[in-house]
Amino acid sequence: MSTGRTRALRLTRRGGPPVLTEVPRPVPVGEEVLVRVEAAGLCRSDLHVIDARAGDLPYRIPFTLGHEVAGRVAERGPRAVGPPVGERVVVYGPWGCGTCARCAAGADNYCDRRAELDADLTGTGTGLGRDGGMADLLLVPSGRLLVPVGDLAAVQAAPLSDAGLTAYHAVATVRRSLDDVPDASVVVIGVGGLGHLAVQILRATTAARVLAVDVREEALTLAEECGAHFDTLLRPDTSTVLRSRTGGVGAVAVLDFVGGHSSMALAVDVLRAGGELAVVGSGGGELAVRKPGALPPGTRVSLPFWGTAPELEQVVALAREGALRVQVEQFALSSAPEAIARLRSGAVRGRAVLVPD
Repeated sequence: MSTGRTRALRLTRRGGPPVLTEVPRPVPVGEEVLVRVEAAGLCRSDLHVIDARAGDLPYRIPFTLGHEVAGRVAERGPRAVGPPVGERVVVYGPWGCGTCARCAAGADNYCDRRAELDADLTGTGTGLGRDGGMADLLLVPSGRLLVPVGDLAAVQAAPLSDAGLTAYHAVATVRRSLDDVPDASVVVIGVGGLGHLAVQILRATTAARVLAVDVREEALTLAEECGAHFDTLLRPDTSTVLRSRTGGVGAVAVLDFVGGHSSMALAVDVLRAGGELAVVGSGGGELAVRKPGALPPGTRVSLPFWGTAPELEQVVALAREGALRVQVEQFALSSAPEAIARLRSGAVRGRAVLVPD
């Protein structure tokens, strides 16, 4: 067992910026597993965490950022379970209590004791109130939170733990409706880090016609590359254009990866009666739910959050089969400020990924 110090990108004060600094090398005890990080994804959720004011999030400062993590098992505590030393893995990010029925089933994202953990400032998971993977090493509470990835490239594996998993979970919430309706259409709003993976997952797991919407031409190009059947910019007539593509009846499902006022308004306009609306993005939009109201009759609304560990296994399987590929921009860990700046400006195409240098 080696000792000493290692590097980590730490949020040391509210509002940031995060600082790359040296910290004591973690030592696994009990069921803990130490992972040597090979890649860590960076997303807009990280910006929300960095920018949060006091009271916005139930997290204690300081902690290491990074909730999308891939690497290799370096050490195990004496009671650790799961992958052995040397196994390459991706880390399941939402860490719950580990003991409730949902956590036992691998659904830490919907932990029954989440409110208690938040009240205790325990954190939502890796990189979200607890030390994450924008570092050389990551200490994981249990081997049950690790999913083997085989020879999948680390820069591809890391984003699967959030961008891929959240997109997969969102698709799973509407998949039955898509399967039940012949010639079903599904609208994907926002073709960024999550949306471009949702397009691929829809093509790989459903027979639905995928219609993509974004405000950026380059995002529509990415949607085409990922297999969208049709794509369009968000304009005043977009709802009319999309409805015409559904034969006038509307979409069976809408996946909103923006969650803003304009995206929710578009979702309501293009959804058919009895349709499914999954709001994934956290863009500050609001949806008035009243009866009668703007929502089509029979609408089902869901707010997917991350996904389950078994779903992460399925996402990894899709990626290893070649059905799912993340568009990435790679940065050295020491270049994290540049990556964060590019993400803020909207210049990142797909997902930014940090690699220890």
